[in-house]
Amino acid sequence: MDQITLRNRLLVATAMWREAVGEPLPRLAPGEPAEQLQTFELQVVDRLWEQATPESAREVADRTWDMVHDRPDDDPVKQRVVECHEALARLTHLHD
Repeated sequence: MDQITLRNRLLVATAMWREAVGEPLPRLAPGEPAEQLQTFELQVVDRLWEQATPESAREVADRTWDMVHDRPDDDPVKQRVVECHEALARLTHLHD
C-alpha cells in the first residue's frame, strides 16, 4: 500500500473514531503500518457496530460503507463491514 493511501485511510479512521467513540485513540501493537492500520480500522468498525441502535443503524452502515466501498471484496475490513451491515439490517428491520 502506498504512503498516500495509508495516510488517507488513517485520517478517515481516526476522524471516525474521534466522532463516534469519543475516547483516546487506542494503542496499537508494534508492526507494519498497513497491518496496524487494518487492526485500527477493524476496531473502528466494531465500535461503531457495537454502539448502533435501531435509530442509528442506517447512519452507521453509511459511515462504515464510505470507509470501504472502493476496496476489493477480499479486504478484511470490507468483509467485516459487510458482516456488520447484515446485523445492522436485522436491527433496523426489527425496529420498523
